[in-house]
Amino acid sequence: MMPKGRSVLSRVIHLDALLPRLHEFRLSLHLLNRNMLTRVALITACVLILVALVAPWIAPYPGHFQAETNPQDKLLPPSSRYFLGTDELGRDLFSRILYGTRISLETALMAVGLSLLIGVPLGAIAGASAWYIDEGIMRITDIFLSFPSLLLAIAIAALLGPSLQNAMLAIGISWWPWYTRIVRGQAASLKERQFVKAARAIGTPSRKIIFGHILPNCIAPVIVQASLDIGSVILMIASLSFLGLGAQPPSPEWGLMVSTGRNYILTAWWYSLFPGAAIFLAVLAFNLLGDGLREILDPKTRQK
Repeated sequence: MMPKGRSVLSRVIHLDALLPRLHEFRLSLHLLNRNMLTRVALITACVLILVALVAPWIAPYPGHFQAETNPQDKLLPPSSRYFLGTDELGRDLFSRILYGTRISLETALMAVGLSLLIGVPLGAIAGASAWYIDEGIMRITDIFLSFPSLLLAIAIAALLGPSLQNAMLAIGISWWPWYTRIVRGQAASLKERQFVKAARAIGTPSRKIIFGHILPNCIAPVIVQASLDIGSVILMIASLSFLGLGAQPPSPEWGLMVSTGRNYILTAWWYSLFPGAAIFLAVLAFNLLGDGLREILDPKTRQK
């Protein structure tokens, strides 16, 4: 049994280790409350995520998600029955936009996740390894960065074939170099720190140094960049669907709805307007949220 004095001492030590974390948390809340736009963006992003989760239960017409049609109600303007109007097959646009929230967010998160899965480990390995490994990885990265992300995604999606899954894969493949560059710069700086040199001195394996010591300290800029990229990826997914390389009918993806609605822009303005507004709102919310997270996680801001 542990002596009473030692037990009290361990609790004091644990409390001393916990206090800095509580201070950091309170400081983060203070910086969040100080920025009105970040608060609004956070609330909007949370609402979008909540809508994506509960879309089947809050949609007025769940059957209009895909198969069900009502030709007698086609292209009806917004009304008390159809809050945002209907499309060319009589489907409720409000219900389809709610389902489209789930599709857009899920696809964006998976595309960003794929980019992180590829880019972050490569960046950590490049920044913490020998020069020839660094050079090899970064030259491959430069080749991908030499092409505009959207153009490269279009080429990959066209090669793989039009589908939402292929569009997600194309975006993930075209987006990973940005994370590689960010993490590589952080890792190259961290490998000269004393705690990394100490780990090498006691014979810690290189893999453990990279993934156990260096990579966890690169998380902050990666989180900021990923939050910013979610909005950009939502826009890119909508762009690919608009061009016919992403989601295919009858999917209620926002970009596909805008693309179909342009054929009726003069007679049914609501068809393209409301899905386009959903894209605008989602992209703006995640971009503002990313800017706010950058301010919160920036050491210079936290010292003010």
